[in-house]
Amino acid sequence: MKNDHKQLLHLEPQSGWLNDPNGLSCFGGKYHIYFQYSPDSPDGSGRKCWGHFESPDLLNYRFTGTVLYPDTPDDRSGVYSGCGLVKDGLLYLFYTGNVKEEGEHDYITSGRGANVILVTTGNGHDMSEKRTLLRNSDYPEYCSCHVRDPKVWEEDGRYRMVLGARTLDDRGCVLYYTSDDLLNWTYDSTLFGGDGSYMWECPDEFVLSERRFLSVSPQGVPHGEFMYQNVYSSGYFELRDGEPRDYREWDCGFDFYAPQSFEAPDGRRLLIGWMGIGDIPYTNPTVSQGRQHCLTLPRELTAGREGGIYQRPMRELNALKGRPVSLADGGTLEAGLPFYFASLAERERFKLTFEDMLEMSFADGVFNLRFTNDKVGCGRDIRRAKIGRFTGIEIVADTSSLEIFLNGGEAVMSTRFYPGEMTVRLHSDGIEGSVYPLRAMEVIRDE
Repeated sequence: MKNDHKQLLHLEPQSGWLNDPNGLSCFGGKYHIYFQYSPDSPDGSGRKCWGHFESPDLLNYRFTGTVLYPDTPDDRSGVYSGCGLVKDGLLYLFYTGNVKEEGEHDYITSGRGANVILVTTGNGHDMSEKRTLLRNSDYPEYCSCHVRDPKVWEEDGRYRMVLGARTLDDRGCVLYYTSDDLLNWTYDSTLFGGDGSYMWECPDEFVLSERRFLSVSPQGVPHGEFMYQNVYSSGYFELRDGEPRDYREWDCGFDFYAPQSFEAPDGRRLLIGWMGIGDIPYTNPTVSQGRQHCLTLPRELTAGREGGIYQRPMRELNALKGRPVSLADGGTLEAGLPFYFASLAERERFKLTFEDMLEMSFADGVFNLRFTNDKVGCGRDIRRAKIGRFTGIEIVADTSSLEIFLNGGEAVMSTRFYPGEMTVRLHSDGIEGSVYPLRAMEVIRDE
């Protein structure tokens, strides 16, 4: 059966361009997942809006369409990224309203307005009038025009906001603001990066097992063999005494950026990322079908004993699993997409092959994901993760994406891939595991 690459487990637009997840929240008995959305074109041109999915269980979704448009003077060039906060029976949505002025501007030091805007909703998709809370004049004088992506939370009886920013001397940083009423905000402090980046995007501060973390997406960091392999990176620091320590990347694969976390009703902290990156040197053939990009599956976060954060596929995925089939060491089998593969035993070295497409291998403390067929990888080549010892692997394979979880989620790799058929031949060398077929989730579309 031919593969049209329409995802069965991952949220994507029916047409247009998707990027950053936004406004992630639980409200009115439903999960609400917003995303930056360009409905006019699969290449991201045209209007920059917000689209909206809602779900009672993270398995059955309703797409309510485009819910925020760039239709006021303070967001006329784009409804950019932001967050959600539930308060007094309403969902408060904060976002960056982008404004590009006409004239001779570089849009870094001049010509760009970065406005923090608030709307509220009682049902997730019908929005109030827009209210501008912060403008360029409200940011420190050392900031460039690049200030964006508010994340707001309640702490110790007050509200806090963190914004990503770029200074005039090209240093990435985050700005902190405080408020007593969610409407009037006062500048508090700046946390500067020392990683060589020129911009910190999509900040997200949260507490996990009584430890505080700051997630950012830095731009401009020099690339390394095992770190910062992509055009742009996404990762997190543990904040100790207010200082960022031990940056770790969320994902070492080809396609991951701009993640945002939120708390589920049962107390789990979930993370969703954009399974894509801007300015990539590789391609996605879905553009010819009028759409591009998807979101990752929600991932459950737990704090590791050695300072890092472990990510696992959401437990709701178990409800979609069918009867497993064993893949023996040295064996080959055909697996229909989508499927889940697990091997949870320690290995010194191994190779797992998606025949004529790609291979995953581990040796000498390094895990490699390498495409062997450029028609499947579309310009993607190799990504590496230095993990030391290997204790297990889980793979969620959709029709055109892979999420790979190593050592119980100590390291993760995400990538798009584009097989021509709905079946994949798996071959193992030095590893054995189980393959579970996965049922598709349901998405109802109002558009």
